[in-house]
Amino acid sequence: MHTQRLEGKVALITGAARGIGKAFAKRYLAEGAKVIIADIDFEAASNTALALGEHCIAQVLDVTDQTSIDDCVTHSISKWGKIDILINNAALFTASPFIDITRTDYDKVFAVNLAGPVFMMQAVAKHMIERGEGGKIINMASQAGRRGEGLVAVYCATKAAIISVTQSAGLDLIKHGINVNAISPGVVDGEHWDGVDAFFAKHEGLKLGEKKAQVGKSVPHGRMGVAQDLTGMAVFLASSDADYIVAQTYNVDGGQWMS
Repeated sequence: MHTQRLEGKVALITGAARGIGKAFAKRYLAEGAKVIIADIDFEAASNTALALGEHCIAQVLDVTDQTSIDDCVTHSISKWGKIDILINNAALFTASPFIDITRTDYDKVFAVNLAGPVFMMQAVAKHMIERGEGGKIINMASQAGRRGEGLVAVYCATKAAIISVTQSAGLDLIKHGINVNAISPGVVDGEHWDGVDAFFAKHEGLKLGEKKAQVGKSVPHGRMGVAQDLTGMAVFLASSDADYIVAQTYNVDGGQWMS
């Protein structure tokens, strides 16, 4: 029989109403955890939580708003008594030629993709330190954080910063028994990538679907990733098997990047 690796644990996952976050939630539930689906779209979060069953609740969360962060963490703890695991998954993708980057877009993407995880980590880590039993924090980086891309400067910069802040937070928080690590996906198929594909179609003069096909072929594994490809690493990093792993970012990308 399959041993449940996260039995008795409580996990808060941001941006979990759909896509990769939802896949993490499903897998964590299967591994015995209770899950908080935290999302800015509360209706979608509620529907997801309902579909996933009684060990799953929805919380509204705007990661750009400190009151929203504090309320989400407080309500989650009052519901299940603790938070053992945080996954910072909520993020925005943006792209434009470099000379067209606007301050508004820049500020918004950094607020969600970097400040969001920083202040979520802070709020959850305070609780974990107070509780005195450690915890696991997983940030979502990206291969876009490993190198620049001509049309994706702002997004790449936020993901590079996530790799850096994972290192800093990891080094500072491990003395409290809190392991901070990150997952760096490659190209993951889903509704998110349809938007990315449309953007490249516009700026590179391609047909819809053409960029997606090119990208899939370029992955050494031979295909784009799917959300389920990331769930094994998310379980591992949240489990006791990862107790000695600190401040690392793991590529889960079919061989696209080596570091």
